[in-house]
Amino acid sequence: MSSISTGRMIDNGSDPVKGRVVWMPAKSIWIIAMTLIAVIGGPLTFTWSAFAVFILLTAITICLGHSVGMHRLLIHRSFSTHIWIEHFLVYLGTLVGMAGPFGMIYAHDIRDWAQRQRDCHDLYAHRRPFFIDAFWQMHCIVALDHPPRFVPEERERRDRFYRFLEATWMAQQIPLGLALFALGGLPWVVWGIAVRISVSLVGHFAHRAGHQGWSVDDVAVQGYNLPRFGLVTFGESFHGNHHAFPDSARLGIEPGQLDLGWYFIRLLARLGLASAIKLPHTVVQRRGLRRVNATETAGDGHPPHHAAGHAESRP
Repeated sequence: MSSISTGRMIDNGSDPVKGRVVWMPAKSIWIIAMTLIAVIGGPLTFTWSAFAVFILLTAITICLGHSVGMHRLLIHRSFSTHIWIEHFLVYLGTLVGMAGPFGMIYAHDIRDWAQRQRDCHDLYAHRRPFFIDAFWQMHCIVALDHPPRFVPEERERRDRFYRFLEATWMAQQIPLGLALFALGGLPWVVWGIAVRISVSLVGHFAHRAGHQGWSVDDVAVQGYNLPRFGLVTFGESFHGNHHAFPDSARLGIEPGQLDLGWYFIRLLARLGLASAIKLPHTVVQRRGLRRVNATETAGDGHPPHHAAGHAESRP
């Protein structure tokens, strides 16, 4: 079947459907090790101070690191900031324990490319039963028979810091682990590293079901919003909004959708540290984008204008 190019994924006679699921030993062993340490060691080493460290580090690495640094900034370039702030946020995103910068870009882009086609492989579409799908997402990749050509942007490809993080992303837990051990002993290490990473790795559910405020015609996969998880995911659970406006710096675009990642970007902007912020009403609308349940989510088929604070959208 024919396919379309999307950003860094260039059509090369590509087929988003035909391919085989391949087990990734290094990724799988990493996840299993973190999970076993968390499940076994977590209860044995529990202290309230270790739990507080877990909450604090999870909030920092998921919100500032993954959601703002990796996702909205590095992958989508939904705003601009100083390079040292960008490097720091992406470093925090690396500490989430999913992959390095290039690995995150590729994993996001190949999934996004596949889901934008008329059909795609079951792994990208989340069509299999829950436990099969969960195993695939956490431990495997799809080796497509005819994949697209991945062309990273030169600014990231030539960045020495990103190349360093990519080569050492697992080892980046070591300095943090040593600091935690010095400050709080083994409980802080178990809860601040293993439990945090294990919890952070669960994130594919917004492609399976949920509230849908927007839909996109002629694509393999729709995104869904999970409003109850807005706080704990720092806005990432509003994935239906993200599918509708992928380049928007704000994910919680409807009234009542709590998006802490967006609040942090607004803070950077007010401090003069973020600019060129993209919002639903300032980006090019996706082809085939349609409003769903408009009576429940204010609007008439147009991007929600209230989602933008005009002060934050300045170039």
